[in-house]
Amino acid sequence: MALFVGLALALAVGAFATIVGLDRDRAFYPTVTIVIAFLYALFAVMGASTDTLVLELLAGVAFLAAAVAGFKWSLWIVVIALAAHGVFDLVHGAVIHNPGVPAWWPEFCLAYDVTAAAYLAWLLTSRRLGR
Repeated sequence: MALFVGLALALAVGAFATIVGLDRDRAFYPTVTIVIAFLYALFAVMGASTDTLVLELLAGVAFLAAAVAGFKWSLWIVVIALAAHGVFDLVHGAVIHNPGVPAWWPEFCLAYDVTAAAYLAWLLTSRRLGR
């Protein structure tokens, strides 16, 4: 169920952003990437784990750097960052123990991230969005 909801929500957010025009600004998807990257830090705070928070912030900074690079140079970097965060969701529990992460989150976030990456790639290849 979490996979389906993540996929459907990413498509709905992407379509809404396109219809309303929010994604005409090249900052939209980098900003989405930054927010996604730091949600694990929120879960670390919820789980009351300072050590985990530090690890999650370090991981988040890597995705933040990719989002900024994508904003500055090419939105294809953001596509890669979103897809990479989906892969990170697959292995997150084995790499960082975060007691605040809901059990369903990794599947949901994996589906959201990969779908958002695919949607952005479609926008770029169809020239609906500047590179």
